[in-house]
Amino acid sequence: MKRYRQSVILELVTHEPICSQDDLSRRLRGRGFHATQATISRDIKELQLVKRAADGAYERTASTTAGRPGAEATVRRAVGEYLRRVDQVQQLLVLRTDPGGAQPLALAIDRAELPEVVGTVAGDDTILLITRHARAGREVTRLFEGWARG
Repeated sequence: MKRYRQSVILELVTHEPICSQDDLSRRLRGRGFHATQATISRDIKELQLVKRAADGAYERTASTTAGRPGAEATVRRAVGEYLRRVDQVQQLLVLRTDPGGAQPLALAIDRAELPEVVGTVAGDDTILLITRHARAGREVTRLFEGWARG
C-alpha cells in the first residue's frame, strides 16, 4: 500500500501544482487514500520531494532514486554494459541488447526501483519498459542514453 500511495503522490506532484501537505492529503483522499499528516510527511521525505522556488509546489529532486542503496550505480553499470539502443513510443520504451543481455539489464532496472518506471518485461535481447507517462519516458531515455555513452 505504501509503494502504491507513493507512486500516486509522484503522479500528483508531476501533473499538478501541490503546495502543501494539506492539499496533498485532500488529493490523496480523492484517490481513495486516507493518510495521516505524519505519513504524508514521511512520504515526502522518502520521495525526496522539495518545494520549487517559483510557486512553492512540490517537485522531485533531480537525483531521486527510491531504490536500494547502490542500486543507481548497479543499473548505471548494467546500462553501460548491456544497452545497445532505446526506442520510445509515449510511455513505452523498447530497450535492445545483445543476445542474452535483456534479463540482467531488466533485473538491474527492476531492483533500482526508479520512480519513473512501472515495470519491465524482458526477452532474450529486448526489454519492454513501461514508464508512468510520456515525459517520464523521455527522462528515462535521456538518462539511459547518457549512461550508455559512458
